[in-house]
Amino acid sequence: MTADKYFFVHLQKTAGTTLYLMMRRHLGHPAVYPDKSDGEGVDRVLGVTNLKQTLARRGDEIQVITGHYPLATAELLDGTFRTFTVLREPVARTRSFIRHQRVLDPTRVDLSDSEIYTDPFLFNGLVHNHMVKMLALKPDELDDYGALANVEMTHDHLERAKQRLTNDIEVLGVQEDFVPFIRAIESRFGWDLGEINTANTTTAKPERTAEDDELDARIRVENALDCELYDFAVELLATRGPFSN
Repeated sequence: MTADKYFFVHLQKTAGTTLYLMMRRHLGHPAVYPDKSDGEGVDRVLGVTNLKQTLARRGDEIQVITGHYPLATAELLDGTFRTFTVLREPVARTRSFIRHQRVLDPTRVDLSDSEIYTDPFLFNGLVHNHMVKMLALKPDELDDYGALANVEMTHDHLERAKQRLTNDIEVLGVQEDFVPFIRAIESRFGWDLGEINTANTTTAKPERTAEDDELDARIRVENALDCELYDFAVELLATRGPFSN
């Protein structure tokens, strides 16, 4: 019998790195893409060509694909995949993303949150309605770095993302209820992921200002599709639970 293959739609700053490390601990490092041998830098986590080349080289030992690949990427690969994802409240997700940029790039240490948020590359590629984008893009809308695809999200994309959460994502969770999400994965896939050791976290600044309130309001307005998708996911979990069928 062929072993199941899994595709984790890892949305930025939703505790996905914590889950990635738990899966590596349970399944073994080679079983979870990307491993240390699977390319460098952006190619390793975003590059569709790199992913395909890695699967051609060692696809027999890879059980779970992570990275930051839109759900539609799975349609470009051979075989079928069991899918799962975790969402996060959009303002909190965006704020965490902003803080993390200072860790990744020392040149941003002295930039304000607003300056990082409005950086065109970051905003268009990994901030603006990021969760809808990762779930709603179609294969023909992807380029080699699908998460960075320059596609403006519309209400049609939002409706597609809702449909995919409902029908195509086998296990759904939200970061704010991370433990129940982990337990749902274990129950559904027969895994034992063990203790939850939070990874890749960034600390919020202790004091809020009026500028923080203004930026939060702007994030809600400019990422209204993500806000609606998140609310939909919370309601779906409340009425149906984490499993698609």
